[in-house]
Amino acid sequence: MEFYKFNKNSGKKVSKFDSDFIMSRIIQTDKPTHIGCMHLEENGVVGYHQAVTPQLLLVLNGEGSVRGEIDQYFYVGAGDAVFWKKGEWHETRTENGMTAIVIESEELNPAAFMRSQ
Repeated sequence: MEFYKFNKNSGKKVSKFDSDFIMSRIIQTDKPTHIGCMHLEENGVVGYHQAVTPQLLLVLNGEGSVRGEIDQYFYVGAGDAVFWKKGEWHETRTENGMTAIVIESEELNPAAFMRSQ
């Protein structure tokens, strides 16, 4: 399990084309990629299972906790990203609710784009 940041502080200012915003790069792929949005309600859980493919969890709002193969939970909140390798056991849970984007692809390499925690 690897932890990254994609919050405003980890981004870079973009001014090209008369733009004025901050972009936090996340990932780039050439192979098929599945991207979904998870809405975990109060006391929501993504049960303990093995990652079928490498996957990246991007917390948009709310907060919760994640664990890998060791029975130890780690806090995650908005702007945090968690990466699990193919075959890695993991679980995600929240007491108050959380919304997250999940990216799944055989060629994920978040370290190439995001700052680790």
